[in-house]
Amino acid sequence: MATSANPTRDDFAKMLDDQLGGVADDGFEGRVVKGTVTAIENDKAVIDVGLKSEGRVALREFARGEGEHGLKVGDEVEVYVDRVENADGEAMLSRDRARREAAWDKLENEFGEGKRVEGVIFGRVKGGFTVDLDGAVAFLPGSQVDIRPVRDVTPLMDVPQPFQILKMDRRRGNIVVSRRAVLEETRAEQRSELIDKLSEGQVIEGVVKNITDYGAFVDLGGIDGLLHVTDMSYKRVNHPSEVIAIGDTVKVQIIRINQDTQRISLGMKQLESDPWEGAAVKYPVGAKLSGTVTNITEYGAFVELEAGIEGLVHVSEMSWTKKNVHPGKIVSTSQEVEVVVLEVDSDKRRISLGLKQAQQNPWEAFAEKHPVGSQVEGEVKNATEFGLFIGLDGDVDGMVHMSDIAWGISGEDALALHRKGEQVSAVVLDVDVEKERISLGMKQLERGAPAAGGVAATGGSSLRRNEVVTVTVLEVRDGGLEVQAGDDGATGFIKRSDLGRDRDEQRPDRFQVGQKLDAMVTGFDRSKKPNFSVKARQLAEEKEAVEQYGSSDSGASLGDILGEALKNRS
Repeated sequence: MATSANPTRDDFAKMLDDQLGGVADDGFEGRVVKGTVTAIENDKAVIDVGLKSEGRVALREFARGEGEHGLKVGDEVEVYVDRVENADGEAMLSRDRARREAAWDKLENEFGEGKRVEGVIFGRVKGGFTVDLDGAVAFLPGSQVDIRPVRDVTPLMDVPQPFQILKMDRRRGNIVVSRRAVLEETRAEQRSELIDKLSEGQVIEGVVKNITDYGAFVDLGGIDGLLHVTDMSYKRVNHPSEVIAIGDTVKVQIIRINQDTQRISLGMKQLESDPWEGAAVKYPVGAKLSGTVTNITEYGAFVELEAGIEGLVHVSEMSWTKKNVHPGKIVSTSQEVEVVVLEVDSDKRRISLGLKQAQQNPWEAFAEKHPVGSQVEGEVKNATEFGLFIGLDGDVDGMVHMSDIAWGISGEDALALHRKGEQVSAVVLDVDVEKERISLGMKQLERGAPAAGGVAATGGSSLRRNEVVTVTVLEVRDGGLEVQAGDDGATGFIKRSDLGRDRDEQRPDRFQVGQKLDAMVTGFDRSKKPNFSVKARQLAEEKEAVEQYGSSDSGASLGDILGEALKNRS
């Protein structure tokens, strides 16, 4: 009883410790505690948190936004104990700090669980905006405001909305949030819900949102699908803007849905009848048709036969005569042309067309108009190592082989007789339509050219092999003499080596035009034109003289024998 009536010093210490709740030992400072509003004085609230003295907190710290604080005596509130006792002996309390600490605790839990948090955009800073997360201030980068760039953020400010915490550091007081991540996630959820309602083959209406070079994006009611340019129409579409425009409402068919990427492929032409059905019947091989050139490439030209059906005219089938020429030099875009169907592959949707087949083969036309043996005229287009190419009617060329340029001369000497651009005449020797070749001859037109059997083309008499005739020099050349037989009028050539037995006699320059001399017919070339030789005549005469007047072994000299032979001939 004495003990309870007369408490000791230890009892008083315990009573004080119980009253203070072990504040000093438990470390009240830096903690959020609950307190009771005991009074409201002017612009501050007096709050008892169980310390030796009360603290005062500004009423504005209890207000939210522009609203009133709403406090009254007896209310229980949470405050942050900054210091247990200041210089005035009062506890230093903070409602804002308490709210921030509570907010951080909550945010750390939600960040760890990946949950969204609610906040309000209330200010602008460099590179972004500030967001109030129920007491904690976070940074919202400009790139994380929306999925697409936002020019005016004013409508989004001071409006409670969800955010996703990207990063937070309590020690440094840094929080980074994103509104875009929430929108993308929401959009993905909505997209998945919409995709679940769609199916391949379904026909649906949508609005064209954007147009690119390769197609258009169509809004199907919250989800976009790609309408590729090749699926807009069966006919050729160079650019999507030729068919649709932004804002158009179009009816499309869902071609394909990729569940992994959530991409939707759309088509418009699938709602039309396929023009390729029965194409092989409509366009049989060999049919001659009209079409429009739609596109020109290096390897040919595309010709539209009807909407949705195009055929390719390969460069090799464009012209009979123009070889290795770019198709653009033969036809032009939008040009109406006639073509012939060469091949149809309905499975691969390909038609091979021929442009030249719609026109008459110029070699056939030439053969009909100019049979073998007829005379033609043309311009020397080119000279090669084996002959001359002559431009003829129908834009075709004929070739004069160097052996058919002139009698008794060939090779470079024959080619040198004519120059590029010169107008010449020739005889048609042969026409090969399949190989597209025309063989011509020019020497066959020379006066006295022989016909078959060795008979001269003029005069009517015949020249025989080994016959000695008198010829007249028509032309002196380096390679020999161009001569004409006096009686028959047939022209021929004496080669340099046939002008005499001895080398001194084989000089063409010792003869003159108009000079007459005897020569032997040694044969005929493939055109039946005679070849003459003075040397052969001399050798024949020598042989004859020896046979008639003895041999050199009999004691008579060769000069005596030839002299006697010549005397008898005279």
